[in-house]
Amino acid sequence: MKIGWIGFGNMAQAIAKGWIRSGQVTGAQMIASARDQDKLHRVTEGLGMQAAANNAAVCRAADLLVVAVKPAMISDVLLPLQEELKNKPLLSIAAGWTTKQYQELLGAETRSLCVMPNLPVEVGEGIILCQSAHNLDADEYTAVRELLSYLGLVATLDPIQADAGAMLAGCGPAFVAMAIEALADGAVKHGLSRRNAYDMAARVLKGTAALQLETGAHPAVIKDGVCSPAGITIRGVAALEKEGFRQALLAAMDAIMQ
Repeated sequence: MKIGWIGFGNMAQAIAKGWIRSGQVTGAQMIASARDQDKLHRVTEGLGMQAAANNAAVCRAADLLVVAVKPAMISDVLLPLQEELKNKPLLSIAAGWTTKQYQELLGAETRSLCVMPNLPVEVGEGIILCQSAHNLDADEYTAVRELLSYLGLVATLDPIQADAGAMLAGCGPAFVAMAIEALADGAVKHGLSRRNAYDMAARVLKGTAALQLETGAHPAVIKDGVCSPAGITIRGVAALEKEGFRQALLAAMDAIMQ
């Protein structure tokens, strides 16, 4: 399968790198176009991909088209490509777009699946949320789901849960990165080297997450397992509670859902 990218920004590059890293897709199987041709050539050359001179060339070469331009630009980018897009399945990573909107823009026969990936797809540890409403045929859907599975967890949420799931998966890495940075800063403050601090803080989060996923234990059970009576960890937990740690994360979720 030849995969074509219409737009090749940060998330598109993360997905492409994740596919190549998986060993299931090669750079030679992908072709991309983007407005900044100089940058496109630098990035695609490093990945062993082909850089196209324009979007129409991508459409002609690809079996599956990934729409990876900013949501506000989709109409301007895709409308001139209506002929080239005929009979081409679309995989959209543009936030907020739906299959119905693609049909309204390009015609009722347009086939698409809209997904929301997050940045850890680059290392095969991502979350890819698929909209339940799509109109790919059975073979296309199976092939696309398999491609997505190389990037991490693939989930389909009902419409009631979709927005909250997308916000948690999409914005969560930024919040986790802030936690890693803050933990590392605290360790550096007390004498640990910066390099060791970042490495250890990241591994603390990775290891704790792996433990929770494998055991299915409630996060509070894991926390309680570390907190000895009158010990140092419970003192740290009390400090986090005093400073509003939980409320800050709840407020962050409220803010991004507005």
